[in-house]
Amino acid sequence: MENAELLQLAIAGLKNGSIYALLALGFTIVYAATNVINFAQGEFFMLGGMFAVFAFKTLGLPLIAAVPLAVVAVTGVGVLFEVLAIRPRRDGDQMSLVIITVGGSLVLSSLARHLFGSDALPLPEFTPGPSLAFAGAAIERQTLWIWGLVLIAVVALTMLYSRTRLGRAMRACMQNREAARLMGIDTGRVVMISFALAAMLGALAGVAVTPLTSTRFDIGAGIAVKGFAAAILGGLGNPIAAVAGGLLLGLIEQAVIPFSSTLKDVVAIVVLLSVLFVRPQGLFIRERKEKT
Repeated sequence: MENAELLQLAIAGLKNGSIYALLALGFTIVYAATNVINFAQGEFFMLGGMFAVFAFKTLGLPLIAAVPLAVVAVTGVGVLFEVLAIRPRRDGDQMSLVIITVGGSLVLSSLARHLFGSDALPLPEFTPGPSLAFAGAAIERQTLWIWGLVLIAVVALTMLYSRTRLGRAMRACMQNREAARLMGIDTGRVVMISFALAAMLGALAGVAVTPLTSTRFDIGAGIAVKGFAAAILGGLGNPIAAVAGGLLLGLIEQAVIPFSSTLKDVVAIVVLLSVLFVRPQGLFIRERKEKT
């Protein structure tokens, strides 16, 4: 295989991996606040694309307005999801909450089908034009937007966690939610904001990838599996590790394509199971040893 072909595979892997990274960030933010896996994260991704298409085509808004409106709308859905579905059972066992997120994802998918239809919905590229040439490979202009969004998300979350009171409260909940509550931190508010951030990240990923792949009401479950696998691969609960896991998963997927393109969609499941068996804390998280 020539260098240009390898570079093209790497570019595609980093593009897909960036989408997985945004989803993995959503998983890890909610998990850090609640110790619960939010399997509705894929539906936030789906709704981001759906709302953007609706605002652009049905409402007739320009793309520069339709995209942020979609992100805001899905962020609101995330808040409502926490208030209506999670908060009433917030003190329940983890398995009940996980089942609630699974049920919520089915409800959101069904509502999307009734509201937007069952057809694939396209969206124009943010900056139309031919692909950019780089060392014999081609980079789609939309890919640059995807990479830029991941970079902005990582920088913004780093600033949030390190330089704001809210971020310190979220980190405290990440370490020990009950202790944080006893210290006077409003853990309910932290959980609500965590769902809002997770929904926003999912929506950003959805609107960014829709110009390349279009969107449908039923894409949430598949992409959620890949985002969850990325979070587990990097290390669930650590935002930077989640991003690294997403990028690595995207590269692994592309690495198997020259051997068998049909195996691409199986990679996430294989990676997920392998990490859970071999290194459940993730590749980029040190195993904590309890003091005796």
